[in-house]
Amino acid sequence: MSAMDPTVTAVRFEHRRQGDALGVGAAAPGVSWITETGTPGWRQDAYEIEVLDEGGEVVAPSGRVESEESVLVPWPADRLRSRQRCRVRVRVWGSDGAASGWSDAAAVEAGLLEPSDWAARFISPEDEVHDEAEDEGEPPTTAPSLLRRDVDLPAPVERARLYVTALGVYEIEINGSRVGDHVLAPGWSSYDQRLRVETLDVTDLLRPGANALGAWLAEGWYGGWLGWNGGRRVYGHQLALLAQLEVALADGTVHTIATGTDGTWRAHASPIIASGIYAGETYDARREQPGWSSPDFDDGGWGPAFPVERDLGTLVARTGPPVRRTEELRPVEVTTSPSGRTVVDFGQNLVGRLRIAVAGDAGATVTLRHAEVLQDGELCTEPLRLAEATDRYTLRGGEGPEVWEPRFTFHGFRYAEVDGWPPGGPPLADSLAAVVCHSDMERTGWFACSDERVTRLHDNVVWGMRGNFLDVPTDCPQRDERLGWTGDINVFAPTASFLYDCAGVLASWLDDLAAEQFDDGRIPLVVPDVLEGTFPAAVWGDAAVVVPWVLYRRFGDWGALRDQYASMRAWVDHVVGLAGENRLWDTGFQLADWLDPAAPQDRPGEARTDPHLVATAALCHSLDVLAEAAGVLGEADDAGRYAGVAAEVRAAFAREYVAPSGLLVSDTQTAYALALRYALLPDDEQRARAGRRLARLVRRAGYRIATGFVGTPLVCDALCDAGEAATAYELLTQAECPSWLYPVLQGATTVWERWDGIRPDGSLNGTRMNSFNHYALGAVADWLHRTLAGLAPAAPGYRRLRIAPVPGGGLTWATARHRTPYGLAESSWRVVGPDNPERAGETDPIGGTTTASSGVLEVTALVPPNTTAEVVLPGADGETLEEIEVGAGRHTWRVPDPAGRREQPDAAGGFSLAAHHRES
Repeated sequence: MSAMDPTVTAVRFEHRRQGDALGVGAAAPGVSWITETGTPGWRQDAYEIEVLDEGGEVVAPSGRVESEESVLVPWPADRLRSRQRCRVRVRVWGSDGAASGWSDAAAVEAGLLEPSDWAARFISPEDEVHDEAEDEGEPPTTAPSLLRRDVDLPAPVERARLYVTALGVYEIEINGSRVGDHVLAPGWSSYDQRLRVETLDVTDLLRPGANALGAWLAEGWYGGWLGWNGGRRVYGHQLALLAQLEVALADGTVHTIATGTDGTWRAHASPIIASGIYAGETYDARREQPGWSSPDFDDGGWGPAFPVERDLGTLVARTGPPVRRTEELRPVEVTTSPSGRTVVDFGQNLVGRLRIAVAGDAGATVTLRHAEVLQDGELCTEPLRLAEATDRYTLRGGEGPEVWEPRFTFHGFRYAEVDGWPPGGPPLADSLAAVVCHSDMERTGWFACSDERVTRLHDNVVWGMRGNFLDVPTDCPQRDERLGWTGDINVFAPTASFLYDCAGVLASWLDDLAAEQFDDGRIPLVVPDVLEGTFPAAVWGDAAVVVPWVLYRRFGDWGALRDQYASMRAWVDHVVGLAGENRLWDTGFQLADWLDPAAPQDRPGEARTDPHLVATAALCHSLDVLAEAAGVLGEADDAGRYAGVAAEVRAAFAREYVAPSGLLVSDTQTAYALALRYALLPDDEQRARAGRRLARLVRRAGYRIATGFVGTPLVCDALCDAGEAATAYELLTQAECPSWLYPVLQGATTVWERWDGIRPDGSLNGTRMNSFNHYALGAVADWLHRTLAGLAPAAPGYRRLRIAPVPGGGLTWATARHRTPYGLAESSWRVVGPDNPERAGETDPIGGTTTASSGVLEVTALVPPNTTAEVVLPGADGETLEEIEVGAGRHTWRVPDPAGRREQPDAAGGFSLAAHHRES
């Protein structure tokens, strides 16, 4: 095969990463692949999929299918049965007639798809006992426990699968070895409706003869107290394990070892004295029982495990990636605080926990406290509220260092205070590592530009997403909250979908959202819903409509619309009912433009923008999206009906909130951004006037931020739509508070919840709602990708790209790369300065002529195979110089620099963050 021939790679199933298709829950999983080729403009004309059984025989050939589709292609064979394993390979034909070879065969195996597949039942280390402390409003804890049983296998093992979940969080061991690398499994879901099951390949851990199976079990989210002001125990305090080990032996027999089927499982207290998501973990190594998960262990002092009744119909397979340890950071500095405490700085605000290697006498205790910021050189724990965020390790003593990492907690921190470190041991700086934990999503998006401050802002957004995508897309990862707020992910979903393949995480979360939706269509403020009481909130509830649409637009996931369509309709129908015949959502309390910087410190919802203007605009947007989704799904009647209601809401908005001149009764940046982006202004002149007014408001504010959760993701786009890109760049690059770059220049390494989390004088914003790791206000990164660098989807799943960079702000280069479902795409631009003598008089691809004195803008696009791109080359004064259609391959254009710059940029290429720090 020549280098120009197509090659099929990266065959995968549903939302699983390549190579992660063990225990899928879909009986007919969608199949995706990527084609690699050096042929310019390559397009797929047809494909063929073969499903092979375990013996390599083809059991379901699709034959040649005339289709360009390669993303979530329908399963070509009979529906999978529980436990069924097969392999899938793909080949394709291009429009030039050239055929690829067969791809490598990718394995896929179904999990247990029916409740009847389960022989196991839940078991608990304790009989259910009512906890009186709970009645007194105190947060009781359930100490983690150990469970074990011996297993005898009479023949060599050919294949073994462990199907496992828990009411709580668990880790499994077999014959003394840890099974898998998942953290805090099975994660957090709407447990009463959806409890996720993991399928693990344990073939290599078992042997003929004596074996042992063991489990750690802790409260996690299920048994822990959740929420602020002490929170509450939402689900239950009786922890339980469900495990079914199925072993196929060489003699042809299958042995099933299941919890709850006999009295062989035994229970005992673990060395973990206490463990909680908010509190942290306390571990006493003196209580360890060596060999407890190995065969021939004497468990005579262990007690029985107790059966627990539970509906197995709530069991579902994992959809998104599990939480894993993804990175380790070492200390960048160890200092002594003014009070004499040892403080370790890891240089990055992160989410995870510490691993220590410590030596000392038995009974010595090392205490680790965590925080995101320092105040006057001391660890600042005030923003954590009632979250203790403290880990304690008591040494067992003996030779050599003891290595320990908490199992069942996580913290949001940059700094750690270490107390009780034994003297004479290894140096502290060499004995600590910060272990980063989050959902193990594949990184798919990158951005950089010549302004180092803006690049650092983007890096902060990435770190914020990593910390807040720990199984559930949360608001913050550190204080006594960490909840799946619907409004945050509504505004951030487009950014998230560029940076990481988060389709599996968000699809699972949407399943929880639909499961917890109220009968009248209301959407909980947080999902999973752990709050007592809720109310219909614009933008927050609209996540039910917007997030599935983002999955469709960014990942080509038609199934997300199909699966969530009933939920989308129910929410919109509910709000249309609230709006009534006048079509204005003008009743009820709203969170609206939350955290407008002008809002009182203790009343963050009191924004400048009329909350009911925001609510009515959000309703119109959701109606528009729902009408489009109905059209995609072939629901023509619904599409027409919802489009009609959207027109009525749009007219009502104009009557109520828009003056004939185009000015709005709520004269704010957020109001104009909503009106412009959601097409709420009736005519061109009103739109032009509103755009000019928005730009004037931004200028009058000194290019400082004047928007909250709702307006911030929209304002730069609205300015560009109005022909005010230069104003958008002034807003982006403003360094004074409040602004996107202000936290960056204060040394932030994640996005803050509040624009002034740390004030210019260095004091902490004293409110008890002050997180330093919130991604919502980082939603501007989507504009950086789409507009500043110029890379956007023009069709679902990036089947068609839009390359339309808008240079500005004094930047001299920018680039965005995204691994689309079809392969890597890129848009970049660079000012290359005056033409050198060799280029003077050269004719550019668009037909212009350069001169030795003119600046040149070089635009480069990488278009993946089987896609096309519409390219918009920028001209002066925001005008379009040329629109071009291109196919797969790398393309470069040189055009006159729209800014007319003639000087070659210096080596730094723009603003330097290091230079700012030097000057400061």
